[in-house]
Amino acid sequence: MSNAVKTETLTKKKKGESAQVLYKVFIYIALILLAVSIIVPVGWVFLASLKQSYEFSTGNPWALPAGFYFQNFIDAWNTARMGSYIGNSIIVTILALLLLLVMALPAAYALSRMEFRGRKILNLCFTAGLFINVSYIAVPIFLQLNDASKWVKSVFGGLDGIFLNNLLVLAIVYAATALPFTIYLLSGYLATLPHDFEEAAYIDGAGYFKTMTRIIFPMAKPSIITIILFNFLSFWNEYIVALNLMTDQSKYTLPRGLVDLVSAGHSPQELGRLYAGLVLAMLPVLILYICVQKKLTQGMTVGGLKG
Repeated sequence: MSNAVKTETLTKKKKGESAQVLYKVFIYIALILLAVSIIVPVGWVFLASLKQSYEFSTGNPWALPAGFYFQNFIDAWNTARMGSYIGNSIIVTILALLLLLVMALPAAYALSRMEFRGRKILNLCFTAGLFINVSYIAVPIFLQLNDASKWVKSVFGGLDGIFLNNLLVLAIVYAATALPFTIYLLSGYLATLPHDFEEAAYIDGAGYFKTMTRIIFPMAKPSIITIILFNFLSFWNEYIVALNLMTDQSKYTLPRGLVDLVSAGHSPQELGRLYAGLVLAMLPVLILYICVQKKLTQGMTVGGLKG
């Protein structure tokens, strides 16, 4: 190889390395800016929740709090009834997740691992459900439940509005509306798992239920954790359906109660309590994400082994 060719090759190599370095620098800068755009507002809310009322009216909004004024959290928990709202949200979210898993896991297993008549039509129906936003059908859901409550009252009496202001009914609505996305995500993951383990279980005498619960679901643990986290966030932050179905303040969920807190938080005396309430709403989500971060990443990026 001549010197000219060698020189040209080295030049191209250096240019390629320089372009790769510039690309990495651009990516890192973009990621840093994105992280800052998220961390700064969240950090500001945490700091604002520790400020006293006079600091909002006279001080610099970006200034650090003069001290740690934890009374805001006590007032938000007791006076603003955040404790009650958080308790209702916990009940609804846990019930909705349990109902969702009980319905979605067997359905996803059957649709992804079995062949039966009508399977394609069912898959098509669940896929079509992905395009329906629950916010668009909140009013029809309310009308149906309201009519059902009136019918129950007319038949049995003394059960006025039984399907409204009901945490269990709200959890059922959440679970039902989350089924299409959950089944779609689980089916895609379960379809990638090898069939060798199932065949071995059948040879050993295991039935469909035992094979599903003892073999397939443990292998799909990363995907199950992923859908639990996604749906937890959806149920915890849902507002439109709760706004329509919950009119009794004692049954408000956290987003529904936060709206009242925000409405009352325009004066400096209420701002500290407002930001403390926002922090209380964010903490469970942050804690859950920290606990399952690795499993979440694995469930989003790793498929099953090919058989």
